[in-house]
Amino acid sequence: MLRFASVVAPQSCLLLLATALAATASPASAASSAQRAAEAETYLAAIARLDDSDKGPQLNAVIAANPAAPAEAARLTGSGPLDGRTVLIKDNIETREWPTTAGSLALAANRTNRDAPLVARLRDAGGVVLGKTNLSEWANIRHSPSTSGWSAIGGLTRNPHAIDRNTCGSSSGSGAAIAAGMAWGAIGTETDGSITCPASVNGIVGFKPTVGLVSRTHVVPISASQDTAGPMTRTVADAAILLSAIAGSDPADTATAEADTRKADFSQGLATASLAGVRIGVLTRAIGNHPGVSKVFAQAVADLKAAGAEIVAIDFQPDSSMYRDESFVLRYELRRDLNAYLSTLPGTGMPRSLSEVIEFNRANADKELRWFGQDTFIAADKITDADAHAKARANSQKLAGELGIDKLLADNNVALLVAPTGGPAWSTDLVSGDRFLGIGAGSLAAIAGYPHLTVPMGAVEGLPVGLSMMGAKWQDHAVLKAGAAYERARTAVLPQPRFKRWGEQHSK
Repeated sequence: MLRFASVVAPQSCLLLLATALAATASPASAASSAQRAAEAETYLAAIARLDDSDKGPQLNAVIAANPAAPAEAARLTGSGPLDGRTVLIKDNIETREWPTTAGSLALAANRTNRDAPLVARLRDAGGVVLGKTNLSEWANIRHSPSTSGWSAIGGLTRNPHAIDRNTCGSSSGSGAAIAAGMAWGAIGTETDGSITCPASVNGIVGFKPTVGLVSRTHVVPISASQDTAGPMTRTVADAAILLSAIAGSDPADTATAEADTRKADFSQGLATASLAGVRIGVLTRAIGNHPGVSKVFAQAVADLKAAGAEIVAIDFQPDSSMYRDESFVLRYELRRDLNAYLSTLPGTGMPRSLSEVIEFNRANADKELRWFGQDTFIAADKITDADAHAKARANSQKLAGELGIDKLLADNNVALLVAPTGGPAWSTDLVSGDRFLGIGAGSLAAIAGYPHLTVPMGAVEGLPVGLSMMGAKWQDHAVLKAGAAYERARTAVLPQPRFKRWGEQHSK
């Protein structure tokens, strides 16, 4: 595993973890500069112990850490809504301190010395950039099937709840790091499932906002139609605070033209949000047939009802052409958008096109292509039909949005849609790749570009699973309020990371 910076392990602070978590649990919490510095030291110690030490589980969640974070946290206490809190950044988002690699050795020297606008906003809001997180290489778009959580830069990310289980992708390091207590919050990115899936299987909150609420400038792209960054935290309230900090318009990203008028203090109203009388649509076909997930989801629905929600069962299956056309859109836009990003990178020796990345991988096949190939890259590099792209994009977005989420909300007179986010984490298998169970409906929100929140709802044999909540475009605040209300109503006991192999935990 390649690291960009060594972590300075503090001499003390391991006993401060409970204090650190308590101090950051509420948007109303106040902290002194000494407390914020101590929290940052605690998080650095957790990284050193759980990520770096050969005596620990070696989660491989964090690839670069900031030893100056405690001093920065002390200095920024009282500065803006983030108030000196620490945030880890997924390594496809540019930060001025380190290279931005997307997990690929082809970009190992991609030190742009600039912040993505969302990172600049985070700093302006008083946030401390604690480090960068590992990810599924190239945000899991290089090959199908792949093994989520693996990159040539960071190695294989391990799930804190069961280190032989997968972290899902592509924001795998962000999900694992927050679950393991390595930062107050993290930023992930999603094209389809890459925030919500790792949040679900790692037992944390993940929020994919409406596409266009957060800038994508200086973020290694897949698809201008579906890419977005979003918060990954331990609570919905913390996700709302972090989203409030990073949301906003960016002249360089035309999709964000409305963001300044749509953004808000998303933490407002969460503490008192109620589900009483709220009609919620349950996507019954998205529940799947895993008995453990079905049982946990049934308890979550019962909790929603106990909190006063009116549950409406909805039998819905998207037209299969939605998925077909999404695949075409992502491949077309991967070539177009990645070429544009690479062509403008400062410095020398960088690949300037997807074709050059493909050739780099071939030339370095022993390091880059041992575990899975690059068939998606190769296919995408040949797709240039703009008319076919326009038709596919129009159809997939119409089926997911107008004829999908919008129609389901209107026809059933419901405020939001819920389903399990996915199944429990599967055993990681670098030889055979990922094994998904066909549970969930997150592609609807991903393709439409609508908000999607996942909140922990319990566990299957100690493995976390999440509850998805999806709403209409720009209804980010409403979805977050519903998630906060569910958190308070939740009766399930949530699992805590044990940093062992699953069999070691459940052999008796």
